[in-house]
Amino acid sequence: MKAPQGSENAKETEVPTEVAGSSRREFLGQSGRVAAGVGVAALLGNLGNYVLSYAAGGPPIKIGVLHSLSGTMAISEVSLRDVVLMAVEEINKAGGVMGRQVEAKVVDPASNWDLFAEKAKQLLLEDKVSVVFGCWTSVSRKSVLPVFEKNNGLLFYPVQYEGEECSRNVFYTGAAVNQQAAPAVEYLMSPEGGSYKKFYLLGTDYVYPRTTNKILRAMLLAKGVPAANIAEEYTPFHHQDYQTICGKIKKFAAGGGAAVISTINGDSNVPFYKEFGNQGLRAEDAPIMAFSVAEDELRGMDTSALVGHLAAWNYYQSVDTPQNKKFVANFKAYCKRNNLPDGENRVTDDPIEAAYFGVYVWKQAVEKAGAIEVDKVRAAVYNQKFLAPGGEIMMDCCNQHTHKPVLIGEILKDGQLKVIHRSKGLVKPEPWSEYTNPEKGCDWINHQGTYQKK
Repeated sequence: MKAPQGSENAKETEVPTEVAGSSRREFLGQSGRVAAGVGVAALLGNLGNYVLSYAAGGPPIKIGVLHSLSGTMAISEVSLRDVVLMAVEEINKAGGVMGRQVEAKVVDPASNWDLFAEKAKQLLLEDKVSVVFGCWTSVSRKSVLPVFEKNNGLLFYPVQYEGEECSRNVFYTGAAVNQQAAPAVEYLMSPEGGSYKKFYLLGTDYVYPRTTNKILRAMLLAKGVPAANIAEEYTPFHHQDYQTICGKIKKFAAGGGAAVISTINGDSNVPFYKEFGNQGLRAEDAPIMAFSVAEDELRGMDTSALVGHLAAWNYYQSVDTPQNKKFVANFKAYCKRNNLPDGENRVTDDPIEAAYFGVYVWKQAVEKAGAIEVDKVRAAVYNQKFLAPGGEIMMDCCNQHTHKPVLIGEILKDGQLKVIHRSKGLVKPEPWSEYTNPEKGCDWINHQGTYQKK
């Protein structure tokens, strides 16, 4: 198994423009020399387009990057930082936003939910960033929400979540439950998916798994699955011993027709899958349908025993589009060029794609609004379309979520996922589930956020 990405000694950094032909490290070195009094002529010689665009469009636009670069979530979040910085590099090389370069301020909340709020406050009030790209777990997002709402900040959140939220200060580029978890379970219940009749809901003990499973339990009961055929269990973050739980699953699945619905987050996935295999359980005995395991997590595991297990996302590295092939190649090249861990062996996945296109949606909105002020940018995001690596996505007209396709993937021996089921077109995001809150909706244009449907 490779070393966890959390072993990387992350430091808070300001990452300004990277101009063609020079590395980020070289640029930072150049900036340091400027501070020490190096002449303007030398600066012009090295910074090229950056200086020209500064003169033409004004000072750099500051953005914040708020991802755990250490701790239990680093296994997933380090790559989101990397792809956001890659998008910034691409944008700056193409001339910036409204002729201005983009300067990223990177902070590390270290998988500490309270620290997320402190770092968000630092980005908004001290660094005065125009927008923040960040968070993975719902508990981290819940931690920063009061900070963004009090200070009218803007957060682009790139990971699937449990819904039941309608913040005016967040754009959700990951999936709502109706765009991932619910259709995944419907697939398992269908003849195409195996007609499973028993479901073991296993997750990490926090808001996303508990709320998602509340919705899934309500859905299963509504579809006629008896309560006796639904098991539910939670473990803490960074839980490592799954021997007892896998024993329970083995007993639960002994009669056949059982599937595991996994909302385990972070590095606990590694010992869970390992113990699942150690106890002789295979996908044909009880497939695991995961919502927080993708290509980036799989590259840290021995995938030989995981073949046939499933995941539900809105994008996979294997998606066969010209723009995705370019995106994957560019990400690998970016990681190699910047000497990031694993270099050109890095992979892309759903949250990486959502983090990437979120930066471009923000860019488009700023240029449409002709301003970086949050209220103007927010209005310009509505109805935006963007040709993302996985295909065109659309920002909703009213609820600040993203219209996306739903893809069921099967794990292959090489750690990639083969698409075995695809929704017809884009699925409209519904932050409030039809199974638990059918009376509620989310609309910031015609209503003031959460409203009661008539």
